[in-house]
Amino acid sequence: MSRAAERLRTVIHHLDGATATIVSFRSVERSECSRTYSFDTGTLTPEQRLFYEENGFLLIKNLVSETDIDRFRYTFHFYVMNELRKTFIDIEPPLIQYCLGILKYVECFTGPNIMAMHTMLINKPPDAGDKTSRHPMHQDLHYFPFRPTDRIVCAWTAMERVTRQNGCLVVLPGTHKGALQEHDYPDWEGGVNKMYHGVRDYDPDHPRLHVEMEKGDTVFFHPLLIHGSGMNQTQGFRKAISCHYASGDCYYIDVRGTTQENIENEVKELAQKKYGMNEVAFKDTWAFRGRLVQGERTSL
Repeated sequence: MSRAAERLRTVIHHLDGATATIVSFRSVERSECSRTYSFDTGTLTPEQRLFYEENGFLLIKNLVSETDIDRFRYTFHFYVMNELRKTFIDIEPPLIQYCLGILKYVECFTGPNIMAMHTMLINKPPDAGDKTSRHPMHQDLHYFPFRPTDRIVCAWTAMERVTRQNGCLVVLPGTHKGALQEHDYPDWEGGVNKMYHGVRDYDPDHPRLHVEMEKGDTVFFHPLLIHGSGMNQTQGFRKAISCHYASGDCYYIDVRGTTQENIENEVKELAQKKYGMNEVAFKDTWAFRGRLVQGERTSL
């Protein structure tokens, strides 16, 4: 069996297991993990840490309670209704509650000083026929002007059953071990959403996994992992909640002259057009939104 096929078999076993610890790791030797992407905090089992090291993501079943998910959903619906009525409701408290509720696991990837950099309630709509509900295959690091890469992680929690039919996450296991690639708008038939850049060139034959999840399941993934999502082919909205975290010890970089310069220019253009901010720096847009949620903020 080829290494790619063996990796795919191992990942499928992981996703199909009743819990995230029921996984076969015969294809993963400790000597193969040349870098350390996670910390031994005692929260994850050795098998879970090895899985993340090898594949760049880790699914934890039932991490967020149904009670909390229902509370987030209620707040979201209330927010949407008030938006329609042009009245104000603060959606920040439930987002922060979500961020704080999973820090024991987040620390395994960022270390003890933790910044919540970007929180989202995602409401993926039914596709209208122009395929704009797709999200092209991409690496999250393309959007981040801070490093080091291995101290950044995304937590993505299903607020209901997530399947291939309603546009679950699609990942290319192991691609977190590569470099940040050039991103741009995909050459697709159909619509493309603003700032939804995709990797311009990746191996189309690389094994891919559709990460189907139940309500409350949470997947953690590395910012270099190539991933995306398909169309929502159902009549309902697919809801999820997520947060990108970074170590408070991370530092900002200048992305001018790099493959990230195109997203920096788009962000600056948006800031000028929407808010009249002519001199805003790319890193400032992240510094303003980042929030310390544990430990100390030494740099970010």
